[in-house]
Amino acid sequence: MSANLSFASSYGSATTATRPRDPGAARRAHAKQVRSFRHYGKIRPVEASYTDTEFRQLRRRVGLTVAETAMETGYSERTIYRWDRGETSPRRAAIDCLRSRLTHRVANRPDFKFIDLFAGIGGLRQGFEAVGGECIFASEWNRFCQTTYEANYGDDHVFAGDITTLQADDIPPHDVLLAGFPCQPFSLAGVSKKNALNQPHGFRCETQGTLFFDVARVLEHRRPPVFLLENVKNLVNHDRGRTFRVIRDTLEKDLDYRVHVRVLNARSWVPQHRERIFIAGFLNDTGFSFDSMEVPEPSAGPRLKSILHPEDGTEAAEHGYTEGRLAKVNPRYTLSQHLWDYLQAYAAKHRRKGNGFGFGLFGPDDVARTLSARYFKDGSEILIRQSGNRRPRRLTPRECARLMGFDRGDREPFQIPVSDTQAYRQFGNAVVVPVAEAVARHMEPRIAAARSYPRLDAGVRLAARRGPMAPASHGPD
Repeated sequence: MSANLSFASSYGSATTATRPRDPGAARRAHAKQVRSFRHYGKIRPVEASYTDTEFRQLRRRVGLTVAETAMETGYSERTIYRWDRGETSPRRAAIDCLRSRLTHRVANRPDFKFIDLFAGIGGLRQGFEAVGGECIFASEWNRFCQTTYEANYGDDHVFAGDITTLQADDIPPHDVLLAGFPCQPFSLAGVSKKNALNQPHGFRCETQGTLFFDVARVLEHRRPPVFLLENVKNLVNHDRGRTFRVIRDTLEKDLDYRVHVRVLNARSWVPQHRERIFIAGFLNDTGFSFDSMEVPEPSAGPRLKSILHPEDGTEAAEHGYTEGRLAKVNPRYTLSQHLWDYLQAYAAKHRRKGNGFGFGLFGPDDVARTLSARYFKDGSEILIRQSGNRRPRRLTPRECARLMGFDRGDREPFQIPVSDTQAYRQFGNAVVVPVAEAVARHMEPRIAAARSYPRLDAGVRLAARRGPMAPASHGPD
């Protein structure tokens, strides 16, 4: 009882702290934040929905959406939202209900534990949480991505910054390693010299100085039974194929994993052409294969109308993105006349040269091009037609969240606590959530099998696979 009273009383203090009595304090705090982000693009007002409260953290730990919490506790969704934002103190009965659910969840431990490296905004994480995984460690160096990540996933696990500054011992033991590492060329320096001297070399030589090296050293030290890496499709052709060869050799020959590769187009799950390569690895032969993965027919996939603002009043207006009774898209997303003229002239110039460069103009029944991290510059790869004689517009960040699968009908809205510029970069670099979930569901039965095998040192495993060494020859007696 005392614990519940303590929780409730702490809410009163949190509410007071987030809603100062001085009416000018909120304005001054907002102005300070605007000044601090002055150089990073357009700033949207910070709303109460971005304020993390103890109640919201508890609800997230239990794994319930706002709607599910309302059904579970018997209070309205509006009340749950107010508790989430710290506008009012939650009822003790609701806290008891959530704590009871949390106790039950802890008693029923997750199926497996994973870490999320180069986490971005958590696309891979969401996919593996959906199949019973628990994230126990995450790493992301970009401070804006950190803000979005923490706003959506809380802080109930270790969240580190730059992985290159961490020791492998700093990362806890885990069952699955997830990483969407950047694509970088590997230097030939050192490797050629060792080849000339007939000296052995491995991933520590070939991958040193790249971010893939940090993935490899964690795999070597912690020996998780399973990993999944994600990258752009062009990884296989990068640096004339050498980059992918070094990666595969490192994973298979140096670290002794069974590696499986598949390129997937998100078109089957979201209205966007987006091809990405997925590299799955298992320490043991579990019978896993990407060949048996069922992928929905791309032509039957969703269209853009499924992610666009309807602008007919069927969804509530969201400050900064839509406005008015009908929740019309904010006019600031419509291209200026100058930018629209430039894009048309640029496209016409390249058409005359026989090139395919230019903007992409789409309607509600179309499928978009790939959303890229440069979308914040002019939005030219995905422009949306508007009725009448109006110029086309960019997608709003909320529509980008839907296009990447972070916002879906069965989930509460993804929090976007950063500027439009940063949001576009984050979604453009992200993993499509439904694709990550489909891969996770395909891997899940084999993850359980992989966890049952003992974890041996890579050198011991390689020696075992190659058989006993031949005895040394001592020559004639």
